[in-house]
Amino acid sequence: MKNFAKEFTSFVREQGIVGLAVGLAIGVQAGAAVSSIVDNFIDPIVGFILGGTDLSNLAWETGLSRGGEELVLGWGAIASALITLIATAFVIFFVVQKAGLTKLDKQKEEK
Repeated sequence: MKNFAKEFTSFVREQGIVGLAVGLAIGVQAGAAVSSIVDNFIDPIVGFILGGTDLSNLAWETGLSRGGEELVLGWGAIASALITLIATAFVIFFVVQKAGLTKLDKQKEEK
């Protein structure tokens, strides 16, 4: 059992698991912050440009129906999710570049 604990501790140190956990926690919070910015700042601006509508409520009515229910495709929610994805990727890229984390990875590879 002691050998397993020693191997596990070595694995955590060598593979950077703690850094991964910290990065994941920060990434989740950054994602939440970016989602809030998109939902409360970017989406209203895009909605205003599109005529004062809520972006997440925009949909395409296909004209197809079955059993009295019409097929409606909610493209606005998809567009909002894509804006959030792009904004999150940009924020993470910016933080990694400015924090110099790419240099740390290169140093680790050289060792």
